[in-house]
Amino acid sequence: MADVKKIATRASYGEALVELGAEHDDFVVLDADLAAATQTGKFKAAYPERFYDAGIAEQNLMGLAAGIATTGRVAFASTFAMFAAGRAFEQVRNSIGYPHLNVKIGATHAGISVGEDGATHQCCEDIALMRTIPGMTVIVPSDDVEAKAAVRAAYAFDGPVYMRFGRLAVPVINDGDDYEFQIGRGIKLREGKDVTIVACGLMVQAALEAAEALAEAGIDAEVINIHTIKPLDEDIIVESAKKTGRVVTCEEHSVIGGLGDAVLAALAEKCPVPVKKVGVNDVFGESGPAVDLLHKYGLDAEGVQRAVEEFLA
Repeated sequence: MADVKKIATRASYGEALVELGAEHDDFVVLDADLAAATQTGKFKAAYPERFYDAGIAEQNLMGLAAGIATTGRVAFASTFAMFAAGRAFEQVRNSIGYPHLNVKIGATHAGISVGEDGATHQCCEDIALMRTIPGMTVIVPSDDVEAKAAVRAAYAFDGPVYMRFGRLAVPVINDGDDYEFQIGRGIKLREGKDVTIVACGLMVQAALEAAEALAEAGIDAEVINIHTIKPLDEDIIVESAKKTGRVVTCEEHSVIGGLGDAVLAALAEKCPVPVKKVGVNDVFGESGPAVDLLHKYGLDAEGVQRAVEEFLA
């Protein structure tokens, strides 16, 4: 993988905002004293008059974004996932979700791959929290291409959107000419007949690598990229489950309330099949190098391969 181009989706977020800013002047970007880390500093440098820093006051950040959205402008509110979904949950729910405002939340540094920042900053609960807010769209892009497309789609979308970005540089996998991003539409990346692997975020690459290894062992895995957790593309999942009969979900998030539970709910109603959830198993993270942590928690290709093999056995 050394020769594969790798880009952190948080960097993609910052670049997409600058590109979008050159095309539209009806949106602003807000941050909570983390512009260098969230990469919104790029937008600040290009369009300082459309950038607001709320300081280390994330609840106020969401209130400011909501207020701006009531004037007819789109507001991108940016901070770490732990602070956006955790610390400011009430403001997101009541000030943004309840009035269904055009606020797009750019939540960076999500999941175990935050690395050395440790358990307090490794937010593995945000997807679950945001899914519970009525009318909230939840997007977890898998790479640079998808992250930039998600920002553009979120801008054009009417209503609140939560976008989850990572700190760790990840391979670019959606660079084909036929790639198309649509909110609420999953993408089948690999055909298979023995098991369906449904993944989001950086786990999409892990799923693809695992599928290659599984093929060598005689297991034909289908891989689906679900970049939009809510609304979930139930059709693509159900269609695949009917064919393979078994589903494994993969996410850099708690196994409680995230992609896995969303898939389980859909299949329980429309196509009951055995399901295995790969994710953070109801524990807090710890400080350490991101790649090492992903391996320890079974959130890499080796971990996915092992989980699928044990599941099928």
